[in-house]
Amino acid sequence: MRRALLIAIALLALAPTADAARPYLGVRGNMARFQAQTGQQSAVGHVIVGWGQGYTWGTPFGALLPKLGPIPMVGLQTRKGGVASPELITPQAIAMGRGDDYLFAINKAISEWARPAYLRPFGEMNGHWNAYCAFTESGRAKGASHSTTMFRKAFARVYLIAHGGQATTVNKSLRRLGLPPIRVDLPENPVPTLKVIWNPQGHGSPNIPGNSAQAYYPGDKYVDLVGNDLYNIRFKAEWASNEKLYKAHPSKPYGFPEWGNWGIDDPAFIQRMAQFVRTHRRVELLAWFDSTAGSIFDLGTKPKSRAAYRRLIVPLGRKASSFNSVPRVF
Repeated sequence: MRRALLIAIALLALAPTADAARPYLGVRGNMARFQAQTGQQSAVGHVIVGWGQGYTWGTPFGALLPKLGPIPMVGLQTRKGGVASPELITPQAIAMGRGDDYLFAINKAISEWARPAYLRPFGEMNGHWNAYCAFTESGRAKGASHSTTMFRKAFARVYLIAHGGQATTVNKSLRRLGLPPIRVDLPENPVPTLKVIWNPQGHGSPNIPGNSAQAYYPGDKYVDLVGNDLYNIRFKAEWASNEKLYKAHPSKPYGFPEWGNWGIDDPAFIQRMAQFVRTHRRVELLAWFDSTAGSIFDLGTKPKSRAAYRRLIVPLGRKASSFNSVPRVF
């Protein structure tokens, strides 16, 4: 009886309160399957597209976005596919406008969607496995075309074009960045309908000063939400780096576009995330990675984590209809 009472008290302490963050819950992969596993009605559906996908190849954005739930989250990369596929465009080329046709298509697709959406350009940019990282795994700089300076400019260009507006207005910002102008007016996708996520990993790989998260930060003008991908690898997650990243940008909403148990069934990680959300009121987004059958992250093979997720994370979720509400900043 006493043990049951203590468990009930502990669960009550983890339940959401009026003062706690109420993030949008999401997932990459099969949203219906994830709902069957956890009871989560995902507000956010996450997909990562290769460069040009949705425009010159693959499922067109107009058909893709409706498959991603009430709030699509589209991640951009500069390869066509996985880490073994070739790089199609460099950060320098994006900054200099050589990818503008694709960015115009993204701007148009979001405008035609005409509902809330997240855009997540170049996630985990301080991870050596990504083509747009400035460093190799050994710590060697890739050169000017991939420098952190060029990355910041490329990210800012994506931000400005995705949000759109009259060419004269957009070009004022591009000119301040020393970047080429655009030639056409674009549909406007203002905040909060569109939110652009800047999403490093709190812990750089390689972990050298030049490859820190902050080295890639384009500036507050070009970021709507700060994200961190947090994984539990061998029962260890980089919580200290996560806390540091959260504190580094006190004026920005915060989120986890990717988080998960890396091939292990560890409910303590789920509980730790619930505690973080309850005590960090700027958390707006929490998207599990992922719900694909056979994935090492799939909760279908992790009964303890699955039960913890249903009990502790699902009750924290915010309805998608509240997307346009302004998050509180503390």
